[in-house]
Amino acid sequence: MNQTHPHAPRHGTPHEHHREHDTDVQAEILDLDAEVLAEHTASITAWLPLGRGPRQIVDLGCGTGAGTFALLDRFPDARVTAVDTSTGHLQRLRAKACARGVEERVRAVQADLDDPDWPDLGSPDLVWASASMHHMAHPDRALRNVRDALAPGGLFAVVELSGFPRFLPESAPEERPGLEERCHAAADRFHAERMPHRGADWGTMLTAAGFTVEGERTITVNVEGSRSEAIGRYALGGLRRIRTAVAGELSPEDLTALDRLLDADSPHGILRRDDLAVRTERTVWAARRT
Repeated sequence: MNQTHPHAPRHGTPHEHHREHDTDVQAEILDLDAEVLAEHTASITAWLPLGRGPRQIVDLGCGTGAGTFALLDRFPDARVTAVDTSTGHLQRLRAKACARGVEERVRAVQADLDDPDWPDLGSPDLVWASASMHHMAHPDRALRNVRDALAPGGLFAVVELSGFPRFLPESAPEERPGLEERCHAAADRFHAERMPHRGADWGTMLTAAGFTVEGERTITVNVEGSRSEAIGRYALGGLRRIRTAVAGELSPEDLTALDRLLDADSPHGILRRDDLAVRTERTVWAARRT
């Protein structure tokens, strides 16, 4: 699902344990994202303008495998090279591949895609990058690397969310209506310097890198919470991560209301609400190497 920063995961300093915990938390959110948005991901893979089923696929910034397994399901004759910086995410992906009986169709590669020299990814027919390109410090260089790697006529699919999903109605919580939007506004300010390519015009960047953009599609996501208890856990995990970034920017009243929502044991917490939904947009660009 996304390109994450390198981790030094093995041994015992408190800082390393914190990183391991953060990786685990992020992995859980990625897994929930995959579960909740599975139908939308499947619709994107079905839309891709492919003349025939690809045999070799690369999933860039694969996270815990949302795109990898959607692509394996969609293209039963394909093999996927799954690339991410996080060894923890890749270990989780390998375990899933074994559990699904598709381990022979998956190759996991640990690599930092901001490095100038990429690993050998073969000559794929399809490269997939979902919610990963905006994490890169040098996406223009990464786009050129993808173009060089693709087989002639191969397709590059870039999928991006328009920010992290919203879960609460605007009137919630009752004591601080509009709290979620204020949290997101603060998070956007926090990320503006750290991830300047969030919300980029990928169509223009793809063209500049030598691709021909053959299609662009925006999918509106609105999944009602009553359909899955996973949405409550998705909302809880996501808003907890946002809280870490924005706590210092919120008013005391907003922070108190947010903490009340994030109390997993509270009858007023987000896990007890029956009015949750997942609301966002996903845009996909399909670009051909010509």
